[in-house]
Amino acid sequence: MIVLVKQFYWAMLGGQWPIALAALGLGYLLGSIPFGVIFTRLTGAGDIRKIGSGNIGATNVLRTGNRWAAAATLICDAAKGYLAFWVMLKAPHFWYSAPIAGLGAMLGHLFPFWLRFRGGKGVATFLGIMFAMSWLIGVLVALVWAVAARIWKISSLSALIAAALAPVIVWFILGSYFAAFTLLLTAVIFLTHRENIGRIRAGNEPRIGEKPQIELLDEASLDAS
Repeated sequence: MIVLVKQFYWAMLGGQWPIALAALGLGYLLGSIPFGVIFTRLTGAGDIRKIGSGNIGATNVLRTGNRWAAAATLICDAAKGYLAFWVMLKAPHFWYSAPIAGLGAMLGHLFPFWLRFRGGKGVATFLGIMFAMSWLIGVLVALVWAVAARIWKISSLSALIAAALAPVIVWFILGSYFAAFTLLLTAVIFLTHRENIGRIRAGNEPRIGEKPQIELLDEASLDAS
């Protein structure tokens, strides 16, 4: 983490803060596109924010029964993180700003201004960033998720395990700079899954394919949020 802060500090000191802000803004705009809302409405399933857990991510879209909409949401949410990180990573002399763009994509997905700053939990976008860093990193993180899902059949638990191991994987392949950034994203993932962690500990977290106890969110509570 110290390495990440140092790199960012020297970039700002060198007068490159406009690039950093542009990277953050680009990432946020890409991340804020609510694909879960878009695809559920296109398939006639209604407003995903009023279904299941109310989350706009692929896991909740799957609860509508439309696997194609869920798959499209997963791919596009991952693409947001991938594109934001990859564009800045390939920019000449500005590779250091790729993590800033990735963080922006995560924040955009979590707090999209289109939806009154009420978004998803960032797992797919996180995975997209891992693939943008390195296809090997992306495959390994996805494999960890798949194995955990196969064993426990709990999407949130699988995501937490994959996110927890991701900084270690990144450190071995790319070193401390990107590992520190990944650790920051892992912390964000754990923060967005606070309620899930509580349900996992209580033993009542829904398994993959199951519907949560509260199937519909009333419109008043949605507007209040």
